[in-house]
Amino acid sequence: MSRIRVGIVGANPERGWAVRAHVPALRALPDYEITAVATSREDSAREAARRFGAAHAFTDPRALAAHPEVDLVAVTVKVPHHAELVGAALEAGTHVLCEWPLARTTAEAQDLLDQARTAGVRHALGLQGRFAPAVAYARDLLRDGAVGRVTSANVHSAVGKGASGRLPAWSAYTVTRAGAAGLLEVVGGHTLDVVEHLLGGVGSLSATLSVQRGKYVIEESGETIEADAPDQLLLSATMTSGAVVSLHLHSGKVTEPGTRIEISGTEGDLSLVSTGPGSPYGVQISELSLYGTAGGAWKELPVPEEYVRVPGVAGDARNVAELYAALAADLRTGGGRVPDFAHGLRLHGLLDAVRRSAETGTRQTVVPIGAPA
Repeated sequence: MSRIRVGIVGANPERGWAVRAHVPALRALPDYEITAVATSREDSAREAARRFGAAHAFTDPRALAAHPEVDLVAVTVKVPHHAELVGAALEAGTHVLCEWPLARTTAEAQDLLDQARTAGVRHALGLQGRFAPAVAYARDLLRDGAVGRVTSANVHSAVGKGASGRLPAWSAYTVTRAGAAGLLEVVGGHTLDVVEHLLGGVGSLSATLSVQRGKYVIEESGETIEADAPDQLLLSATMTSGAVVSLHLHSGKVTEPGTRIEISGTEGDLSLVSTGPGSPYGVQISELSLYGTAGGAWKELPVPEEYVRVPGVAGDARNVAELYAALAADLRTGGGRVPDFAHGLRLHGLLDAVRRSAETGTRQTVVPIGAPA
């Protein structure tokens, strides 16, 4: 079967998530070919095409999406531009993969879902944390009763970004609410998706959001900027299964950033722990090790080879490559392993419930998975 031809919007050749994750992930998979790239400047688009081996370079994302040699558009730009660029792919009738968060707001996410359904194309979200081999293995162990009935989980994820009080100019937007890519949206969305993937849906929650670091210095200019996006999230949740979850997300951690998801049951425990250079950035990027309590003591559980579908890929591209492998199977078979915009809409609604709880001080009921948002 022929390769799936990909056009990457936001393919900066020097920095960014596309060059760090999408390009090496796609290159590792024989199912794909990068045929087109788009950036906002002609010189960078041409350079990206040269470096990534793409035949076509664009500054107009609509032209990329409509090109006959593009089967799938990957949108890898800042969140405020997602609606416009995803919309361009849908208007062209081209399959689209959008990075998480899907949109700035739940209303925008609903509009994109409506457009995608009208277009009749495959729409997918970059929620790659659930495709980490250790997460996939843990999910199967839980389903097979490895810990008995799950009773609780404790989740802690601390990221190091901004710990020095300084930020590069390109990331300044992530500490503002207007950027829609702060701790709650990015780390929160990815982490809660993994938690629900493992344990089922959140039924109700109480949450606290806090801004503990209100100013940052831009490294390149020395300018001081105000931060209004939360850098702390505390959450107490009850899952639809009845299990209870305690979660703390923390941005700007000075020492020992990393992620730990510890799941307790009536017959034992499992723990996912971040390791390696991706540890300061969240569950969606980190290499994860899995531990269990067989025999009453913690013991590492090596992940079987069958859970590593794209061997030889590491770092930022590790989980993204696993997601792309699943998406290729979905595109070829009509399957649905990769979360779509309907899932993204529901996850946006979950984050809205967090915000409402933090603003009102009241516990919130969450719309069940699969129910209308």
